[in-house]
Amino acid sequence: MTATDAELIEASLRVTEKFAVIFDRHAPHIQRYLARRLGQQVADDLLAETFLVAFSKRQRYDSSRPDARPWLYGIATNLVGQHRREEVRRYRMPSAVPDVDDHADRVAADVTAQAMRSMLTGALGALSVEDRDVLLLVAWEQLSYLEVADALAIPVGTVRSRLNRARRKVREALGTDNHTEVEELLNNG
Repeated sequence: MTATDAELIEASLRVTEKFAVIFDRHAPHIQRYLARRLGQQVADDLLAETFLVAFSKRQRYDSSRPDARPWLYGIATNLVGQHRREEVRRYRMPSAVPDVDDHADRVAADVTAQAMRSMLTGALGALSVEDRDVLLLVAWEQLSYLEVADALAIPVGTVRSRLNRARRKVREALGTDNHTEVEELLNNG
């Protein structure tokens, strides 16, 4: 039987090496989230810092929560807050260029993809910090509303209202009412 995160964190209070399993389980997810938010180089530093903070605060972990991911995302999100000014400039969105045979079509697709990335980056940058955090944890990390609430230490109702507001503002900035198009753009971020 595999130990839960809560069991491992509790065991790490006696045998510190047990915390390494928490790192092994969750570091790739936290790394991806941080890289998407701040770029790879900053993500590497903040990943280490996230787990150092988690390790130093493990005695305060709520052992009634078997999964430590929301807790770790909360720590990571707080660390992202320290790098806010760089955040908008550092969003990296992969080029979504369709497979086309004609050079002119490829160029047009490149220009369109670049324009959409630019518009989306601007829309994300215009959101409040709180709304952006909720939107990106849901869209990029696919956390549930409850997990986002745990990660950010806010009520689930606040998660819902912030997410609704963020999605509406992004749709307005992109000039579309198409919910699916906005979600696809965000998920490809």
